[in-house]
Amino acid sequence: MVPATIDGVEIYLGTGGYTNEDWVGLLYPLEAKKDQWLSIYARHFNAVELNSSFYNIPGLKAFAGMLKRSEGRVHWAVKIHQSMTHERKASDEDYRRLFESVAPLREAGVLGPFLAQFPQSFHRTPENRRYFAALAQRFADKTLAPGGLAVEFRHASWDNEEVREAFRKAGLTWVSTDYPPLPGLPKNQLHITSEIAYIRLSGRNKEKWYEGKDQAERHDYRYSEEELRFWVRSLQAALELEPPTQVWFIFNNTTKGHALVNLEMLRKLLEEAGLFP
Repeated sequence: MVPATIDGVEIYLGTGGYTNEDWVGLLYPLEAKKDQWLSIYARHFNAVELNSSFYNIPGLKAFAGMLKRSEGRVHWAVKIHQSMTHERKASDEDYRRLFESVAPLREAGVLGPFLAQFPQSFHRTPENRRYFAALAQRFADKTLAPGGLAVEFRHASWDNEEVREAFRKAGLTWVSTDYPPLPGLPKNQLHITSEIAYIRLSGRNKEKWYEGKDQAERHDYRYSEEELRFWVRSLQAALELEPPTQVWFIFNNTTKGHALVNLEMLRKLLEEAGLFP
């Protein structure tokens, strides 16, 4: 898949991570080595959300290697380190290392937004609002973060128009999430607060969302065509008002290859709606 542009709007389709063992035999041939996976991935999808950076910030050489293996065909959303969103004790050095290490992607023009994914325990309190404002300010320099900061809140206390209006004024990207219908989670609804629309689909497995033994169980869910059509219709309506310059669809239901099936399903729905060439 190559970058797609419709009426000046760039459409990016991809998954959360690309090193999935259960894609062997589905996307990755049995004989393919792991260091070939990214090259294969880049032939099918034009975006990826890097998850490994949440656990350990890759070095400059690692990002240069990713750029080389993907042949510059993939745009990258980079999840920021857990010390910045979960532990909330990142140092100035941690931020400096993050901005410096992604230089190969930035210089090649394939660095998308940084992604801040906050845990559900991060409620909208005065203390957390102050912390978030300080964190967001670090990503305001477009020479370091050309795609800015995309933010996923997992607690419903942030899910209101007052917060989104503040996002619009600050140029922050609201991550529109697709979650199970459970109390305390934000609603599944498209909101665009910057030049980037970012839709993150994590599956609707409400039985395993809290009770699952691991992330694989939580995201063990395959969307139906009608569930995905909701997002296509929402995007159509948004494009008639004030269209963004980029639209990102990232699937995190990578378990058992669900995301691969759903990406193909979404692509066809976008084509039918005239939103993908």
